[in-house]
Amino acid sequence: MVVSFDLFGTLVTADRPDEPWDVVADTLTERGVDIPDDWETAYRSAHREYERGREAPLDEHVRLALASRGVEVTAATARAAVLAAFDGPVVRRDGARAALAVAADVGPVAVCSNCSVPGLVERTLTRADLGPDSLDAVVTSVDSGWRKPHPRIFEATAAALDAPLSALVHVGDDARTDGGADRAGARSVLLSETPLSTVATRLREGRL
Repeated sequence: MVVSFDLFGTLVTADRPDEPWDVVADTLTERGVDIPDDWETAYRSAHREYERGREAPLDEHVRLALASRGVEVTAATARAAVLAAFDGPVVRRDGARAALAVAADVGPVAVCSNCSVPGLVERTLTRADLGPDSLDAVVTSVDSGWRKPHPRIFEATAAALDAPLSALVHVGDDARTDGGADRAGARSVLLSETPLSTVATRLREGRL
């Protein structure tokens, strides 16, 4: 058995801005970017079609939204601005560190997270003192290209742990996204049925 954990809502809680276009506008302005007058409309509009299940990288979306209003920025600027906008305080959830530690005793362990912001998962793990160096793999939708519940992100997670998909147990809080592990051929453990505080004990006893 190998184990993967969802991040946001499972291992950590994090505040997300109610009006992200405003926060992104601020971090872009800090980098010398002129913000269009109708930035909210541009930010909230689609600028590219994505295959069903594909991740839409937020830095790419911001760059395309600006370009649609005649403002050109480099990929590096867009990426840095987006990361700065969403890199806020996080709280490590009770039981998170113990669950990861016991999972590592059982076998390889990964974080498998939906996140459209490049680098945010790794930054969050560091902020919460949960790695990422202590993990065998970190698989994100923005890096793999696929969002949970698409099977390909679970396949990528199993491959990163050098294990067959059938050996993967994925722990998460969202039945719609994390529950996709079951449909992919792995197995999901949902916090609504198995609280995070009990995961370490269940792993130790072979009952996960």
